[in-house]
Amino acid sequence: MSRNHAIEFQPTGCRGVCKEDQSILECARKLGVDILSLCGGSGTCGKCRVQLLSGKTSAVTSNELDRLSVPERANDFRLACQAYCLGDAKIHVPAESFSTQQRIQVEGLELSCRPDPSVRFFSVKPPRPTLTDHRADDQRVLDELEKQQQTAFHTVDLEVLREASSILRSSKWEVWAGIRGDEVVGLWSRDIPPLGLAIDLGTTKIAAYLVDLHDARTLASKGAMNPQISFGEDVMTRLVRAKLSGEDAVRLSKMISEEINRLCTDLCAESGADPKQIVDAVVVGNTAMHHLFLLLPVHGLSVSPYVPTVRYPLDLKAREVGIRIAPGAYVHFLPNVAGFVGADHVATLLATSAWQTHDVVLVMDIGTNTEICLIRSGNKTSVSCPSGPTFEGAHIKHGMRASLGAIEHVRLVEDRVEYVTIGGGRPVGLCGSGILDAIAQLRLAGIVDSSGRIGDHALVRDHNGQREFVVVGEDERAGREAITVTQQDVRQLQLAKGAIAAGIRVLLEAAGCSGEEIGMVIIGGAFGSYIDIASAITIGMLPDLSPDHFIQVGNTAGLGAKLALVSLAKRKEAASIAREVAYIELAAFPGFAQIFAQSTLLGRACFHSGETNGN
Repeated sequence: MSRNHAIEFQPTGCRGVCKEDQSILECARKLGVDILSLCGGSGTCGKCRVQLLSGKTSAVTSNELDRLSVPERANDFRLACQAYCLGDAKIHVPAESFSTQQRIQVEGLELSCRPDPSVRFFSVKPPRPTLTDHRADDQRVLDELEKQQQTAFHTVDLEVLREASSILRSSKWEVWAGIRGDEVVGLWSRDIPPLGLAIDLGTTKIAAYLVDLHDARTLASKGAMNPQISFGEDVMTRLVRAKLSGEDAVRLSKMISEEINRLCTDLCAESGADPKQIVDAVVVGNTAMHHLFLLLPVHGLSVSPYVPTVRYPLDLKAREVGIRIAPGAYVHFLPNVAGFVGADHVATLLATSAWQTHDVVLVMDIGTNTEICLIRSGNKTSVSCPSGPTFEGAHIKHGMRASLGAIEHVRLVEDRVEYVTIGGGRPVGLCGSGILDAIAQLRLAGIVDSSGRIGDHALVRDHNGQREFVVVGEDERAGREAITVTQQDVRQLQLAKGAIAAGIRVLLEAAGCSGEEIGMVIIGGAFGSYIDIASAITIGMLPDLSPDHFIQVGNTAGLGAKLALVSLAKRKEAASIAREVAYIELAAFPGFAQIFAQSTLLGRACFHSGETNGN
């Protein structure tokens, strides 16, 4: 009899059971993970490459020896159609091996800003060398720029110098120069649109934007999963790996630079541009992502009191951080606030100027780590809430990330479940918004009480020793395992929502105000963009306010990165915001343990001081 093993596919987070006589490809398809296979599983196309992150599989086959390189085999890559699990396993599916793509949040508010980029463009026509004028090429360019602009320019980037002589001569001494401060960071033989690259570097996902620096138009945008997921879902795991192993630290950094370069190439191909046209870049991310990318010491972030190495903004040559754009281009890193409130939070505050219209405003970026800022009469105070990967589907029995087939909305009508899947196809599992909806519906129907205990209902059953609510039954899935919400799933959501609710409660208590005084709640972030506000209010994750108090604004961190990219004034504003934000460490707040315990209860809440959920 064939043995069964637990299997998990990253980065979708889809998990289930794989039989020993079933290939990883067959198992993936059964679980709804669409891995590309052009040869039908015969091992001849080589398209179903996957990476074994943990566990044991069958021996490498001759087909794999022919189609996988030596470095790939050394890094535990397999062809999914040729490999069989011999024990519990975790499998990473590279982006190129997916037949369908996951949904990545790149949309947000529109960019509205007068362009004032850090790189300016000038037409330069230096005189040709003669027997009586034998100045060096760099001096000719710098002298001509000084003559035109009536200001001194002192430096030409080394990589630009290496190309300068050939460009000047091939263009007959008529070139365009890109100037940053008093440094020439690029020379071009023709007038090209100067482009910029904005990156929102998230724990789970990366969003990239190609921007025309002349008019601030976004020419293309694209998202991808953060490849560091193969090292761990949460940032703390990655920080510990980087702290313990210099080799792992370098790998984690290179994963980011390589993914950014891939996104850059794709964006330019879509726009008919060349990466060498990109003369400036801005990167925002949480403090951990910032430090891991820059290979900064992470010990301070991995142990209490969680102190970053760098808080202030940085300007680094793109080539120093492995980004391949214009030869002399820089990358600007917005400032951090604290150990777990980073530049992405600063970018969010920069982008959401709507907070200036109310006395009390909450600004939230909900994700694997949720940052919340309470703004009262212009004073800004922030907290970081370890909401964890539950909203990405992790630690949920049938949880998955937001890809095709994920149930994203749920409604309970008497004894019938209505649901919507991403893409409208057959259900595969529950993504974060679907889990939130499902538990909110169970709470409204009285199937789940305020403590989170699942009670009796026609769709509730005991299975493998625990209670579960059936969202999609075996009959609807042609005999495959039902998609359910288990008692443990409810507990996981309570922890995640409790962290966020506790963060809001601490901010209000510290400011001496109640939830009823909140004039606006601005919600951004990959998860926050898709949640049903009513469901979040039902379980007590958000204050019980009328719908007109809430605005979902998409990827505000990405918008903030774009604003800083096209405007030097916005960079200065971001630095000012970072200095103004006060930070509260939740664990050190008086009575936090009790606040968190109260916040895990399920029920509508106005967030009065000392209030208990469960209404």
